[in-house]
Amino acid sequence: MYMDSAYWHNEKLDFKDKSHPLFVGSCGTYRLVSRPELSTYRPKGRLDYQILYIASGRAHFYFNGEEDIVSAGNIVLYRPKEEQKYSYYGIDHTEVYWVHFTGSDVKHILAKYGITDHMHKIYTGTSLEYKQIFLQILQELKLCKEDYEELLVHYLHQLLIMIHRSVSRKPHSKGQTFTKEMEAAVRHFHKNYNKPININEYAASHYMSVSWFIRKFREYTHVTPAQYMLSLRISNAQTLLESTDYTVAEIAAIVGYDNPLYFSRIFKKQNGMSPTDFRKQLL
Repeated sequence: MYMDSAYWHNEKLDFKDKSHPLFVGSCGTYRLVSRPELSTYRPKGRLDYQILYIASGRAHFYFNGEEDIVSAGNIVLYRPKEEQKYSYYGIDHTEVYWVHFTGSDVKHILAKYGITDHMHKIYTGTSLEYKQIFLQILQELKLCKEDYEELLVHYLHQLLIMIHRSVSRKPHSKGQTFTKEMEAAVRHFHKNYNKPININEYAASHYMSVSWFIRKFREYTHVTPAQYMLSLRISNAQTLLESTDYTVAEIAAIVGYDNPLYFSRIFKKQNGMSPTDFRKQLL
Protein backbone atom coordinates (compact mmCIF):
# COMPACT_ATOMS: atom_id res chain seq x y z
CA MET A 1 0.00 0.00 0.00
CA TYR A 2 1.21 3.50 -0.86
CA MET A 3 0.35 6.15 1.73
CA ASP A 4 1.32 9.79 2.15
CA SER A 5 -0.14 12.29 4.61
CA ALA A 6 0.60 15.51 6.49
CA TYR A 7 -0.97 17.22 9.49
CA TRP A 8 -1.01 20.79 10.80
CA HIS A 9 1.69 20.94 13.50
CA ASN A 10 1.78 17.12 13.25
CA GLU A 11 -1.51 17.11 15.19
CA LYS A 12 -3.20 13.85 14.20
CA LEU A 13 -6.20 14.29 16.51
CA ASP A 14 -9.21 16.00 14.92
CA PHE A 15 -10.10 19.46 16.21
CA LYS A 16 -12.63 22.24 15.73
CA ASP A 17 -11.44 25.76 14.92
CA LYS A 18 -13.66 28.85 15.37
CA SER A 19 -11.00 31.52 14.96
CA HIS A 20 -10.87 31.22 11.15
CA PRO A 21 -13.70 31.09 8.58
CA LEU A 22 -11.93 28.13 6.96
CA PHE A 23 -8.91 26.17 8.14
CA VAL A 24 -7.17 23.07 6.71
CA GLY A 25 -6.05 20.48 9.26
CA SER A 26 -4.67 17.56 7.27
CA CYS A 27 -4.41 15.96 3.85
CA GLY A 28 -3.30 12.64 2.43
CA THR A 29 -3.63 9.85 -0.09
CA TYR A 30 -3.97 6.06 -0.09
CA ARG A 31 -3.31 3.69 -2.96
CA LEU A 32 -3.92 -0.01 -2.41
CA VAL A 33 -1.49 -2.19 -4.30
CA SER A 34 -0.91 -5.35 -2.26
CA ARG A 35 -2.91 -4.81 0.93
CA PRO A 36 -6.26 -6.65 0.57
CA GLU A 37 -8.37 -4.20 2.59
CA LEU A 38 -8.29 -0.86 4.41
CA SER A 39 -11.36 0.01 6.49
CA THR A 40 -12.38 3.00 8.57
CA TYR A 41 -15.17 3.12 11.12
CA ARG A 42 -15.87 6.15 13.28
CA PRO A 43 -19.33 5.66 14.86
CA LYS A 44 -19.33 9.20 16.28
CA GLY A 45 -17.56 10.78 13.32
CA ARG A 46 -15.02 13.57 13.73
CA LEU A 47 -15.07 17.18 14.88
CA ASP A 48 -14.10 18.49 11.44
CA TYR A 49 -15.24 18.12 7.84
CA GLN A 50 -13.72 15.64 5.41
CA ILE A 51 -13.65 15.46 1.62
CA LEU A 52 -12.53 12.21 -0.04
CA TYR A 53 -11.83 12.06 -3.78
CA ILE A 54 -11.88 8.64 -5.47
CA ALA A 55 -9.22 9.08 -8.16
CA SER A 56 -9.29 5.51 -9.48
CA GLY A 57 -10.90 2.17 -8.71
CA ARG A 58 -13.83 2.32 -6.32
CA ALA A 59 -14.63 2.49 -2.61
CA HIS A 60 -17.39 1.07 -0.40
CA PHE A 61 -19.19 3.68 1.73
CA TYR A 62 -22.11 3.25 4.09
CA PHE A 63 -24.69 6.00 4.47
CA ASN A 64 -27.54 5.46 6.94
CA GLY A 65 -26.62 1.79 7.16
CA GLU A 66 -26.80 1.17 3.40
CA GLU A 67 -23.77 0.35 1.26
CA ASP A 68 -22.97 2.65 -1.64
CA ILE A 69 -20.19 1.57 -4.02
CA VAL A 70 -18.55 4.81 -5.11
CA SER A 71 -16.58 4.67 -8.36
CA ALA A 72 -13.70 6.83 -9.59
CA GLY A 73 -14.61 10.41 -10.34
CA ASN A 74 -16.74 10.96 -7.23
CA ILE A 75 -16.22 13.05 -4.12
CA VAL A 76 -17.62 12.07 -0.72
CA LEU A 77 -18.22 14.67 1.99
CA TYR A 78 -18.53 13.99 5.71
CA ARG A 79 -19.70 16.63 8.15
CA PRO A 80 -18.80 16.93 11.85
CA LYS A 81 -20.12 14.15 14.12
CA GLU A 82 -21.51 12.11 11.20
CA GLU A 83 -20.91 8.37 11.37
CA GLN A 84 -18.08 7.39 9.02
CA LYS A 85 -17.85 3.86 7.68
CA TYR A 86 -16.01 2.98 4.49
CA SER A 87 -13.63 0.38 3.05
CA TYR A 88 -11.10 0.15 0.23
CA TYR A 89 -10.13 -3.20 -1.34
CA GLY A 90 -6.92 -4.05 -3.16
CA ILE A 91 -8.83 -5.91 -5.86
CA ASP A 92 -10.47 -2.59 -6.83
CA HIS A 93 -7.08 -0.83 -7.23
CA THR A 94 -8.42 2.06 -5.19
CA GLU A 95 -6.66 5.42 -5.12
CA VAL A 96 -8.10 8.03 -2.74
CA TYR A 97 -7.17 11.59 -1.79
CA TRP A 98 -8.57 13.26 1.34
CA VAL A 99 -8.52 16.56 3.20
CA HIS A 100 -9.85 17.52 6.65
CA PHE A 101 -10.95 21.09 7.30
CA THR A 102 -12.81 23.14 9.89
CA GLY A 103 -13.74 26.77 10.61
CA SER A 104 -16.46 29.11 11.81
CA ASP A 105 -18.06 29.63 8.39
CA VAL A 106 -17.70 26.24 6.67
CA LYS A 107 -21.43 25.58 6.33
CA HIS A 108 -22.01 28.92 4.59
CA ILE A 109 -18.95 28.45 2.35
CA LEU A 110 -20.11 25.00 1.24
CA ALA A 111 -23.59 26.37 0.47
CA LYS A 112 -22.00 29.16 -1.56
CA TYR A 113 -20.38 26.51 -3.77
CA GLY A 114 -23.61 24.59 -4.24
CA ILE A 115 -22.92 21.88 -1.65
CA THR A 116 -26.11 21.57 0.37
CA ASP A 117 -26.67 19.76 3.67
CA HIS A 118 -28.12 16.62 2.08
CA MET A 119 -25.16 15.98 -0.25
CA HIS A 120 -22.83 13.12 0.63
CA LYS A 121 -21.66 12.05 -2.84
CA ILE A 122 -20.88 14.36 -5.76
CA TYR A 123 -19.86 13.23 -9.22
CA THR A 124 -16.98 15.37 -10.50
CA GLY A 125 -15.30 13.21 -13.11
CA THR A 126 -11.67 12.13 -12.98
CA SER A 127 -9.08 14.81 -13.65
CA LEU A 128 -5.43 15.39 -12.89
CA GLU A 129 -6.43 18.84 -11.64
CA TYR A 130 -8.07 17.34 -8.57
CA LYS A 131 -5.02 15.25 -7.74
CA GLN A 132 -2.75 18.24 -8.24
CA ILE A 133 -4.73 20.33 -5.76
CA PHE A 134 -4.52 17.61 -3.11
CA LEU A 135 -0.81 17.19 -3.75
CA GLN A 136 -0.28 20.94 -3.42
CA ILE A 137 -2.08 20.93 -0.07
CA LEU A 138 0.00 17.96 1.02
CA GLN A 139 3.25 19.65 0.05
CA GLU A 140 2.39 22.90 1.84
CA LEU A 141 1.49 21.02 5.03
CA LYS A 142 4.88 19.30 4.91
CA LEU A 143 7.05 22.31 4.11
CA CYS A 144 5.26 24.90 6.32
CA LYS A 145 6.70 27.87 4.45
CA GLU A 146 5.66 31.49 5.10
CA ASP A 147 1.89 32.05 4.96
CA TYR A 148 1.29 28.38 4.18
CA GLU A 149 -1.95 28.30 6.19
CA GLU A 150 -3.43 30.97 3.93
CA LEU A 151 -2.26 29.10 0.85
CA LEU A 152 -3.90 25.90 2.14
CA VAL A 153 -7.23 27.74 2.32
CA HIS A 154 -6.64 29.09 -1.19
CA TYR A 155 -6.16 25.55 -2.54
CA LEU A 156 -9.25 24.32 -0.70
CA HIS A 157 -11.29 27.15 -2.24
CA GLN A 158 -9.93 26.10 -5.64
CA LEU A 159 -11.11 22.54 -4.97
CA LEU A 160 -14.56 23.76 -3.92
CA ILE A 161 -14.85 25.90 -7.05
CA MET A 162 -14.13 22.86 -9.23
CA ILE A 163 -16.75 20.88 -7.33
CA HIS A 164 -19.24 23.73 -7.77
CA ARG A 165 -18.71 23.71 -11.52
CA SER A 166 -19.42 19.98 -11.59
CA VAL A 167 -22.56 20.40 -9.48
CA SER A 168 -23.78 23.20 -11.76
CA ARG A 169 -23.18 21.21 -14.93
CA LYS A 170 -26.41 19.45 -15.96
CA PRO A 171 -26.01 16.17 -17.88
CA HIS A 172 -28.17 15.88 -20.97
CA SER A 173 -29.01 12.23 -20.38
CA LYS A 174 -29.69 10.35 -17.18
CA GLY A 175 -30.89 7.10 -18.63
CA GLN A 176 -29.94 3.99 -16.71
CA THR A 177 -28.62 2.26 -19.83
CA PHE A 178 -26.47 5.26 -20.72
CA THR A 179 -24.97 5.31 -17.20
CA LYS A 180 -24.20 1.58 -17.20
CA GLU A 181 -22.52 1.77 -20.60
CA MET A 182 -20.31 4.66 -19.53
CA GLU A 183 -19.46 3.00 -16.21
CA ALA A 184 -18.44 -0.13 -18.13
CA ALA A 185 -16.25 1.98 -20.42
CA VAL A 186 -14.56 3.65 -17.44
CA ARG A 187 -13.87 0.25 -15.85
CA HIS A 188 -12.45 -1.04 -19.14
CA PHE A 189 -10.15 1.97 -19.50
CA HIS A 190 -8.90 1.67 -15.92
CA LYS A 191 -8.16 -2.01 -16.43
CA ASN A 192 -6.41 -1.55 -19.78
CA TYR A 193 -5.08 2.01 -19.61
CA ASN A 194 -1.51 0.88 -20.46
CA LYS A 195 -2.56 -1.00 -23.59
CA PRO A 196 -3.49 0.35 -27.04
CA ILE A 197 -7.25 0.95 -27.11
CA ASN A 198 -8.99 1.67 -30.37
CA ILE A 199 -12.04 3.82 -29.63
CA ASN A 200 -13.69 2.86 -32.94
CA GLU A 201 -13.33 -0.84 -32.19
CA TYR A 202 -14.54 -0.44 -28.59
CA ALA A 203 -17.65 1.45 -29.70
CA ALA A 204 -18.41 -1.06 -32.48
CA SER A 205 -17.97 -4.04 -30.14
CA HIS A 206 -20.62 -2.54 -27.83
CA TYR A 207 -23.00 -1.67 -30.67
CA MET A 208 -22.50 2.10 -30.38
CA SER A 209 -21.59 4.63 -33.02
CA VAL A 210 -18.25 6.33 -32.38
CA SER A 211 -19.74 9.83 -32.33
CA TRP A 212 -22.50 8.79 -29.88
CA PHE A 213 -20.01 7.03 -27.60
CA ILE A 214 -17.60 9.97 -27.50
CA ARG A 215 -20.42 12.44 -26.88
CA LYS A 216 -21.97 10.40 -24.07
CA PHE A 217 -18.60 9.57 -22.53
CA ARG A 218 -17.81 13.27 -22.41
CA GLU A 219 -21.18 13.98 -20.76
CA TYR A 220 -20.38 11.37 -18.14
CA THR A 221 -16.71 12.20 -17.43
CA HIS A 222 -16.44 15.77 -18.85
CA VAL A 223 -13.50 14.67 -21.03
CA THR A 224 -13.12 12.65 -24.23
CA PRO A 225 -12.04 8.98 -24.09
CA ALA A 226 -8.58 9.94 -25.37
CA GLN A 227 -8.19 12.62 -22.69
CA TYR A 228 -9.39 10.17 -20.05
CA MET A 229 -6.82 7.57 -21.09
CA LEU A 230 -4.09 10.21 -21.07
CA SER A 231 -5.11 11.28 -17.57
CA LEU A 232 -4.92 7.68 -16.32
CA ARG A 233 -1.47 7.14 -17.80
CA ILE A 234 -0.01 10.37 -16.42
CA SER A 235 -1.66 9.84 -13.04
CA ASN A 236 -0.18 6.38 -12.69
CA ALA A 237 3.19 7.62 -13.90
CA GLN A 238 3.15 10.25 -11.14
CA THR A 239 2.43 7.58 -8.54
CA LEU A 240 5.31 5.43 -9.81
CA LEU A 241 7.68 8.41 -9.76
CA GLU A 242 6.61 9.13 -6.18
CA SER A 243 6.68 5.63 -4.75
CA THR A 244 9.22 3.56 -6.72
CA ASP A 245 12.84 3.65 -7.91
CA TYR A 246 11.96 2.67 -11.49
CA THR A 247 13.74 4.63 -14.21
CA VAL A 248 11.77 7.00 -16.42
CA ALA A 249 12.11 4.52 -19.30
CA GLU A 250 10.73 1.69 -17.15
CA ILE A 251 7.80 3.84 -15.98
CA ALA A 252 7.08 4.86 -19.56
CA ALA A 253 6.81 1.18 -20.54
CA ILE A 254 4.64 0.34 -17.52
CA VAL A 255 2.05 3.02 -18.34
CA GLY A 256 1.97 2.18 -22.02
CA TYR A 257 4.58 4.25 -23.88
CA ASP A 258 7.20 2.47 -26.01
CA ASN A 259 9.18 5.66 -26.55
CA PRO A 260 10.54 7.21 -23.30
CA LEU A 261 11.26 10.54 -25.01
CA TYR A 262 7.68 10.81 -26.26
CA PHE A 263 6.44 9.92 -22.76
CA SER A 264 8.62 12.66 -21.25
CA ARG A 265 7.25 15.25 -23.70
CA ILE A 266 3.65 14.26 -22.91
CA PHE A 267 4.36 14.27 -19.17
CA LYS A 268 5.94 17.74 -19.34
CA LYS A 269 3.02 19.09 -21.36
CA GLN A 270 0.58 17.89 -18.68
CA ASN A 271 2.61 18.80 -15.59
CA GLY A 272 4.81 21.67 -16.67
CA MET A 273 7.97 19.69 -15.89
CA SER A 274 9.73 16.54 -17.05
CA PRO A 275 9.42 13.23 -15.15
CA THR A 276 12.99 13.68 -13.92
CA ASP A 277 12.28 17.18 -12.60
CA PHE A 278 9.02 15.97 -11.05
CA ARG A 279 10.93 13.34 -9.07
CA LYS A 280 13.64 15.85 -8.09
CA GLN A 281 10.99 18.22 -6.77
CA LEU A 282 9.65 15.45 -4.55
CA LEU A 283 13.11 14.77 -3.18
